[in-house]
Amino acid sequence: MTTCEVPRSEYGWVEPLAEARPALEDEITCDVAVVGGGYTGMAAALRLAERGAEVVLLEAGFCCCGASSRNAGQLTGAPAGDPQILYMMHPRRLRGVVRFGEAAVDFTEKLIERLGIDCEYEPTGNVAAAVSQGQLRKAQRNTRILRDMGADVEFGTGRELGLPEAFLGGSFERSGGHLNTGKFALGLREALLGSGAHVFERSPVRAVEPDSTGAVVSTRNGRVRAGRVLLATNAYSRELAITPKRMAAPVLVSEVETEPIDPERLEAVGWTSRAGIITQHNLMQNYRLTRRSTIITGVRRLRKGRGHLDPCCKPDQAVVADLLRGFRDHFPSLRDVAAQRAWGGWVAMTPPWLPVAGKAAENVFYAGGYNGHGLAQAPYLGTLLADRMADERCHEDLDAVWRRRSWFPPTPVSNALTLRAAWALDRISDRLSRLTN
Repeated sequence: MTTCEVPRSEYGWVEPLAEARPALEDEITCDVAVVGGGYTGMAAALRLAERGAEVVLLEAGFCCCGASSRNAGQLTGAPAGDPQILYMMHPRRLRGVVRFGEAAVDFTEKLIERLGIDCEYEPTGNVAAAVSQGQLRKAQRNTRILRDMGADVEFGTGRELGLPEAFLGGSFERSGGHLNTGKFALGLREALLGSGAHVFERSPVRAVEPDSTGAVVSTRNGRVRAGRVLLATNAYSRELAITPKRMAAPVLVSEVETEPIDPERLEAVGWTSRAGIITQHNLMQNYRLTRRSTIITGVRRLRKGRGHLDPCCKPDQAVVADLLRGFRDHFPSLRDVAAQRAWGGWVAMTPPWLPVAGKAAENVFYAGGYNGHGLAQAPYLGTLLADRMADERCHEDLDAVWRRRSWFPPTPVSNALTLRAAWALDRISDRLSRLTN
């Protein structure tokens, strides 16, 4: 199969559900209305229902149809972005953010166990890996910063960390691993449907309007009067006028899955740890193994979202081809392995490069913006905010990402030229590395 022939799927790990929940067709009243059926919204609604609240969840498509079932499936607590830059931007906040991230992994692992979700989870940890001497020095520096912030990480060579030959070493995050994100998302949805929460799918929200008693949430054919509202819309947040301006910029992240690879060939690659891999580029490329003996790789190039976002957006063939070039450079012995499918998903990037939570208005809360690390962080933040809405107490991990002002500065990822420049710098670095090695 040539690069141009890679099938581009409209879906990631989950196909459209034959039996989605009915749309809202009436006016109802509840304690809390949750807008959005991704990890954040489902976890928050589940927690509220378990605490005895009358909760309504509204989802435009079906629960988990967005990035929840389109990511690579790497469970990581590491903060998104370069730790040195994050420390410069948030010297007082970063320690709490690191604590939040590691607690999020622990929470999600326990959630999988508590709900009995069979999602092929492997607690392998993840490596921020280097493919050049410059990246290796960067990995050493970042390991020191994260350790100083309390993270459970260690630096090691590629051999010490059980990485394929092309990866020289990196910063190993002991917690976390990888899983089948479709099975996890559907398992969370099943638990939510059995919790007593009122779930309405195919019900896109048109407006959220605060009033003296809470807020009114309007859909095409119905309305919900709620004492409180949680906006869990993540990459789609800007489609609601009440969302804080510039809270998050949507970008399209693409993933490619290879065809099944012979186990003997996989063993010869030297990936003995099976740990997930994230490169140290400006725009990282991720790699992970699956139970079906395939390799999933993604990101490397981002596309800015404009206008209304189609959750079933297919990645560009040029992006797919670029991802495969990276795969073949880093796995030269598997250059002949074909790609069997590719897909994309919208993620939310925030100006502080951190997840965010706060109030958009009195009785209207928001949470999201995981910058590509939502698999662990979103269920945890949704649960923390559900507790905050139920009893007014703010957990210290919620306080680490809480925004006391709803103002956000412009974010670099809202500029397509910035994203293009970051990709170009990565490719120049790759070429220079090949010349010097």
